[in-house]
Amino acid sequence: VFPYSSKGAVMDNRFATALVIACVLSLISTIYMAASIGTDFWYEYHTLSPAENVSEAGRTIWEEFVSEEADEKTYTDALFRCNGTVGLWRRCITVPKNSHWYSPPETDMTTNCISFSLSDQFMEKYVEPGNHNSGTDLNRTYLWRLQFLLPFVSLGLMCFGALIGLCACACRSLYPAIATGVLHFLAGLCTLGLVGCYVAGIELLHKKLPLPDDVRGEFGWSFCLACVSAPLQFMAAALFIWAARTNRKEFTLLKAYRVA
Repeated sequence: VFPYSSKGAVMDNRFATALVIACVLSLISTIYMAASIGTDFWYEYHTLSPAENVSEAGRTIWEEFVSEEADEKTYTDALFRCNGTVGLWRRCITVPKNSHWYSPPETDMTTNCISFSLSDQFMEKYVEPGNHNSGTDLNRTYLWRLQFLLPFVSLGLMCFGALIGLCACACRSLYPAIATGVLHFLAGLCTLGLVGCYVAGIELLHKKLPLPDDVRGEFGWSFCLACVSAPLQFMAAALFIWAARTNRKEFTLLKAYRVA
């Protein structure tokens, strides 16, 4: 990676090592970020007896959960009762494979998911979830929208930074790596903002809709991947910027020495 300096001189091994490590960190953070966006385990609800809960209401819970008219309170109650998981794009509940009102509770469970539509992602959140007449909760509305947009901004910045790095490598110039580092730093800020927005949104939701006594909620592994991705992006940014600036400074000093 970047085998030459900006004027064709062979690069110092420490700069090359720093850039290789930065590239590896960038690749890992990109994989973690993409995996967290595409999975449904940002937040998990654990219910003591989901099969019994579902059997009490028959198929009503599932029908309301998948309905296009399902509001926030409706699908959140289903998540509480049926070991639900929530991602950035989908919500899932665990139900018996064949739940009928005349059947005893089953132990053979299956996980069914439904995606948030694009309109759902930008839909207003209400002061009282499910009550359209209670007014708009601006805090939760914008937190929800930001948690949808920020991961894509983060991925876009990293991809653009990688493109600049490839161009710099082709031109045998190390200095553009500063731009790659800056873009990775901005991507890290976006990822950190995403994590903060998601945590704040969950906390505000649970203040409106408290967890039942027999339900436990916790952040899932998809959320943890995003949390790990942010520091990796910051470390990659620091290495890119350090290698480019230090190499540039040393080359300038060497050139001045030769002239002298």
